[in-house]
Amino acid sequence: MPTTTSPHTGSILKQPLAVWAVAFASVIAFMGIGLVDPILPAIAKSLKASPTETSLLFTSYLMVTGLAMLITSWISSRIGAKKTLLIGLALIVVFAALAGLAGSVEGVIGFRAGWGLGNALFISTALSTIVGAASGGSGAAITLYEAALGVGIAVGPLLGGTLGTISWRGPFFGTAVLMAVGFVAIVTLLREDKSAVRTPTKLSAPFTAMKVPGIRYLAGIALFYNIGFFVLLAYTPYPLGLDEMDLGYTFFAWGLSVAFTSVFVAPLLTKRMRRTSVLKLVLTILALDLIAGGVVIDSQAGLIVCIVIGGLMLGVVNTVLTESVMEASDLPRSVASSSYSAVRFLGGAFAPPGAAALAAAISPSAPMYAGAASVLVAVLIAFLGRKALRRVDNGHEENALVEAEAITVGESL
Repeated sequence: MPTTTSPHTGSILKQPLAVWAVAFASVIAFMGIGLVDPILPAIAKSLKASPTETSLLFTSYLMVTGLAMLITSWISSRIGAKKTLLIGLALIVVFAALAGLAGSVEGVIGFRAGWGLGNALFISTALSTIVGAASGGSGAAITLYEAALGVGIAVGPLLGGTLGTISWRGPFFGTAVLMAVGFVAIVTLLREDKSAVRTPTKLSAPFTAMKVPGIRYLAGIALFYNIGFFVLLAYTPYPLGLDEMDLGYTFFAWGLSVAFTSVFVAPLLTKRMRRTSVLKLVLTILALDLIAGGVVIDSQAGLIVCIVIGGLMLGVVNTVLTESVMEASDLPRSVASSSYSAVRFLGGAFAPPGAAALAAAISPSAPMYAGAASVLVAVLIAFLGRKALRRVDNGHEENALVEAEAITVGESL
């Protein structure tokens, strides 16, 4: 993957069809992040499942995605980007359709795991493929990719809510159909450069990356931060008590907030403040937002406001954390981010069922307070690791490709 970008000599709209094909598939892939949020209560009702059981749809997806991140660079460096993309898309099509056909919550949980594997393969390769296929400079292609990412994050919950009004199975079938279209587009439009020299990545590379102190501290911050993240994302649909469409609108607003601050606000803040200072500040605000969510847990309007404000914070933290990982060592960015992401996703995997269990055992507000406490632990780790994290504050000038990679890995939940 190149480390510099060409000048912005091309228009965002004047790109080869191959770039548009991958961008379209990227929109659909990132829609999967919030797609199931609006239909969680409907799945629980239709399949006679508890909130703890339906929350495992996030757990299986995130755990497999995180573990797969450890091997995606090893795979793509051997078989090439196009084959990696197509395998990822094919897995998403198959497992999304199977999830829609499932007759039990256990089946949906299992098929979401397969979906997570496909998503990891696709999102880990999509950006480099778009940059490689771009013409007239890569800057416009990167802008197009970031736009696709933002649209996917925002539209996912809205599509989930719209199709969910028909049946909880609708969003899964809809994703399978759209991804199949993306698969055909990439098969027919994307040509892989057969003359390109591949440098195989060692399978052990992401594991050895954890020897770097900076990466260890950042992974610890991300682990506890992601617990708060998924309390907000995966637990709040239950106390809100809204129908599928209203949940879709709520998390559409959440997705817009995440996308906006990821792409626009995070770069502005890091130009004016140290990355670690941004993390400490925004994580603290997020913890306060989660506490406020616990206080207003019985108010639909109040909780919706907390969800949207939380989205603004999440977008900043996701991007800044991943930028920091890329600057924390001399390792290839793909290796560093793979190692970090695997640890980070563990927090996201265990938070949803933990939140549901806390709500059942203590009170509906307990998960929000627990999420806030976890985020404050992340702030503490940032303070404790200030010496190991000095390198990420040294003011390295980042090009558009680095920022786009940070946004990609940051939002690949």
